[in-house]
Amino acid sequence: MKRPARLAWQALLLVALLALGGLLVATTAGHLQERGIRSGFDFLLEPAGFALGESPLSFEAGDSTLRAFAAGLLNTLRVALPGALLAIVIGVVVGFGRLGENPLVRALAGVFVNGVRNVPLLLHLLAWYFILTDLLPAADAALRLAPGVFLSKSGLALPWWSEAGWELPEPAGFGIDGGARLTPEYLALLIGLSTYSAAYIAETLRGAVEALPPGQRLSALALGMTPRQAFVLVLLPQAWRAALPPVTSQLLNLFKNASLAVAIGYPDLVSVAGTSLNQTGRAIECLLIVIGVYLLLSLLAAALSHRLERRSLRGMAR
Repeated sequence: MKRPARLAWQALLLVALLALGGLLVATTAGHLQERGIRSGFDFLLEPAGFALGESPLSFEAGDSTLRAFAAGLLNTLRVALPGALLAIVIGVVVGFGRLGENPLVRALAGVFVNGVRNVPLLLHLLAWYFILTDLLPAADAALRLAPGVFLSKSGLALPWWSEAGWELPEPAGFGIDGGARLTPEYLALLIGLSTYSAAYIAETLRGAVEALPPGQRLSALALGMTPRQAFVLVLLPQAWRAALPPVTSQLLNLFKNASLAVAIGYPDLVSVAGTSLNQTGRAIECLLIVIGVYLLLSLLAAALSHRLERRSLRGMAR
């Protein structure tokens, strides 16, 4: 088929899809109007009528629903971005352990990978939430992990910079005053997401390293490098090029899996959308917002991944 004919068929298909979408929207709007159900996104400017347990963005019940969605999105990014970085670090370390010469380290790394990958993520989150909220001591008997660092059922208390300088948490009465605090919900989600993704990243890196010619490692060892140096300086940079697409896919899954936060009470974007849906009855609008945000984040991450891949291929061509 010639190029003009292909373009004509593609244009016709696009018009048909747009017409089908318009028909679907019009039909849905008509049914909602018949049943007296309000529709539209005007509810975003109305007071939310609910509060959030935690958010880096100051938010109160009288603020707009749009601000509530913004706070939920920031909460999602607040756990997903550090989780992605932590997953990469843990994945590299465990992947190195899977390839190590020490049988105990290799066995422990294998137990971690197989144990984590064969348990659903939701169970991981619930297990970590149970550990943090039921098995840890109360705030008045918090575990002191380091100077100014305390761990208890109330979460992790950390030093934090304020206008007066560094503020160290200190036990006071029945709790801990001062500093910053990471809630058990946040910690459970962060640990669960990062370890779950790290197990897949570790296995991806192991496969990519083992696909390299064995002479690469032997040559590095012959030059006097230690096994760790050979892995970090010689094998990992080469394996990373092949592992980049599947690793990026795992990080995308981490972002999307953050939507399970609602199961442990962390106020992420999906949790805010669910509460707004119950408050306003705008189910379609709330779902469209969530879908649009996750789609946009996924497309941005995919574009970044493709750019990194192109740079990597250009580096290999040189």
